[in-house]
Amino acid sequence: MPEISAGILLHRLADTGREVLLVHPGGPFWARKDEAAWSIPKGLIEPGEALEAAARREFAEEVGTVPDGPLTLLGEFKLSGSKVLVAFALEGAFDPKSLISNSFELEWPPRSGRRQSFPEVDRAGWFGLDEACTKLHLGQRPLLDAFRSLIGI
Repeated sequence: MPEISAGILLHRLADTGREVLLVHPGGPFWARKDEAAWSIPKGLIEPGEALEAAARREFAEEVGTVPDGPLTLLGEFKLSGSKVLVAFALEGAFDPKSLISNSFELEWPPRSGRRQSFPEVDRAGWFGLDEACTKLHLGQRPLLDAFRSLIGI
């Protein structure tokens, strides 16, 4: 049985064209990575949880605000291993400076016996679709094609 995640591709129309909101994972592993390191706000669904509810919950946990408005299904996307991402699109606004992410604990440095807390997401940003394609994890890039089809570009 594959692990299923749900997430939201928040988008807006800017002066330079359509932009999408991406988040950068926190923690020491991702600290110096940029290209192919970003993601949409997403996470695993809980048992019995509806996909849309999971997508909104995960967005709120990673970004700090619950997005309003109707979600449009972009589709299911196979990620690494047996993981599947169910992605939704939502037009909306968000100021990346207001990011408030939940955190996780990790033994750092490895085998040191010390545990440190890191934000799950350390920053967010708006990107044009071409730049977003280089920023997103490889497995999430197909959702941009689905989004382009949805909005007709």
